[in-house]
Amino acid sequence: MADLPITETHHDCGCGGRAAEEPELDATRIPHEIRHAAILGALRGIGAGGSMVLVAPHDPLPLLAQIDDSWPGVFVREYVQAGPDAWRIRFTRRA
Repeated sequence: MADLPITETHHDCGCGGRAAEEPELDATRIPHEIRHAAILGALRGIGAGGSMVLVAPHDPLPLLAQIDDSWPGVFVREYVQAGPDAWRIRFTRRA
């Protein structure tokens, strides 16, 4: 996977929307076929020092390995909830 570009921490795409303080991505609502790609795309959008919470239907160990392989040392992760119905993981991009 290509290097993760450094992005700013503010929302400036020109759409007029405002960035959430800490967005939450509910992967349980994303079709399985595109789930990893959607999550990786969301992580690309996090600016230095920013974070997001991923909600997954299971402990996403293969995804976590994929993130570590693609962008070693870029994200710090913290389990906010570890089952049994959902796993919530906070990803924070190092500054």
